[in-house]
Amino acid sequence: MRVAVSAVLITKNAGKQLEQCLQSVSFADEIVVVDSGSSDNTMAIASTYHAKVIHQEWLGFGPQKQFAVGQASHDWVLCLDADEYLSPELSFSINKMLENPQAAAYRFPRCNRFMGRFLKHGEGYPDWSLRLFDRRRARWSDDAVHEYVICEDAVEKLDGDLMHESGEDIALYLSKQNRYTSLQAEQLHARGKKAGPGKLLLSPMLRFFKFYFVRLGFLDGLPGLVHIAIGCCNSFIKYAKLIELRRLRK
Repeated sequence: MRVAVSAVLITKNAGKQLEQCLQSVSFADEIVVVDSGSSDNTMAIASTYHAKVIHQEWLGFGPQKQFAVGQASHDWVLCLDADEYLSPELSFSINKMLENPQAAAYRFPRCNRFMGRFLKHGEGYPDWSLRLFDRRRARWSDDAVHEYVICEDAVEKLDGDLMHESGEDIALYLSKQNRYTSLQAEQLHARGKKAGPGKLLLSPMLRFFKFYFVRLGFLDGLPGLVHIAIGCCNSFIKYAKLIELRRLRK
């Protein structure tokens, strides 16, 4: 007997991407949308797909996603962002798995679109993402950014890609990365972490070598180069902000 599953999303002003996401999870027994104050047509689109819509002020990525998981009617949950959708192969794999789950959670590769191209190497792929799990045996971390699913039981992989198509231009992407690096620096500071000139310089260099050469990012052409370079810059800025925080809060 097939296990029931709830598709769970968090949204805010996601009208441009939401429909493709909801179409890809139309097989779900329930769709739950937790919104933090959309002013566009997000709610209208969600209602078209008969989603259960709940308002919740922003708690941070990890807490917001865990809150959303708690609103589902079924224990098996598939967690997506509004700018993601399932490839046909992944949709087939999920439905096949639900006929006889063998693990507590499942991960699958995420394929990221950047500068008009779906990246297949480097930092952009396979970008393994654990998004399908039994909430009785797994949960989202409490991290405000770079949240992840915590599962101490068996985790397996599924075939097919989770497609990520944010539609952002570089200016918007950089704006988001600026917020993320601030949150990361705050997290590191709260954990008592330190950084100096060595960390500041070596981290971006090692990151570039790993993703551009070892992980073959150069095969993604100019979009791959720009994506990896921004990631390296983020590493530098994150530690620069951490150093600043430690100096200001002495």
